[in-house]
Amino acid sequence: MRKTIAMVLVAALGVTGCGAHVSEGDSGAVPAGYPVTVTNCGAPLTVRRPPSRVVTNDIGITELMFALGLDDRMAGYVVDQGQSGGIASSPWKGDFAKVRKLAEKINREVVQGAGADLVFAGWNYGFSEGTGFTPDTLRQLGIASYQLTEACRNGVGKQRGIMPPLDALYTDLRNLGKIFGVSDRAEQLVKQYSAQVAAVEGAVAAGRQRPKVFLYDDGRDQPFTAARNAGPDEIIGKAGGTNIFADLDDSWTTVSWEAVVQRAPDVILINDYGGEVGTVADKENFLRSRPGLRDIPAVKQGRFFALPYAALVEGPRNASAVQSFGAYLAGLSR
Repeated sequence: MRKTIAMVLVAALGVTGCGAHVSEGDSGAVPAGYPVTVTNCGAPLTVRRPPSRVVTNDIGITELMFALGLDDRMAGYVVDQGQSGGIASSPWKGDFAKVRKLAEKINREVVQGAGADLVFAGWNYGFSEGTGFTPDTLRQLGIASYQLTEACRNGVGKQRGIMPPLDALYTDLRNLGKIFGVSDRAEQLVKQYSAQVAAVEGAVAAGRQRPKVFLYDDGRDQPFTAARNAGPDEIIGKAGGTNIFADLDDSWTTVSWEAVVQRAPDVILINDYGGEVGTVADKENFLRSRPGLRDIPAVKQGRFFALPYAALVEGPRNASAVQSFGAYLAGLSR
């Protein structure tokens, strides 16, 4: 949900919201270059000084902080047991070992206990009205929030996504760079990731038929998949494929098996949770056994490809995911 009020972080542990004026006497001198203001999910977020006790939720969000070299600004992170495999394979495994894991589920008690001055999470990435853990409730506790841009709500119910997924990644990198005073590092990462993606996209043969791809996250009665505002949509597209649910204006969402069968994907991209939410083999076996699915091109031809969860949600592994999937799709056309 978009906010039109400013959230002002005035000190390491102090927050003033609702567009309040911040006086120069608040909590000492303002560091050089501050305050800074960024736009986050359509609302201004102004910080008076760099946050120093950040709590992150989910692996991709946490890896964004690590990629920017901000492990020393963190009070801890929250990931569930299902993401342990992703941590083991993470390029930032050493950072995960240095920073404290606070819990497997984020809530008010966890962030208050950590003395958080900023919580970096997102809708369905920790924030939820159902649990009562939202940016609004944190603001009432004097804790600021930064929301993952991929998961920003777009004003239609609880649908998420306000820009293409890779643009969301680059927006968050640049915003975090400004908030923490590491804009040079942020720009280096954006340049690096953009170049990686452009190289893959440029290698897709002109006129080559793009295979139709179904992202299978999980779900037996109904599949959970990626619509056009989720990371896999551009991972698929930049790699040379077409997401069969790119017409849905949402992020991660539930569809029907009938729709999957009707759209007849050529390839199935599997979200690999590292065995905690069904192994890749379990998911393949299920897809092979379900009536109707057995006859779609991807299953008949055995065209399955898996990427780890941390590479599919917004995060610094997205560019390498484009490279990996692009190589796979290129191999199919030979």
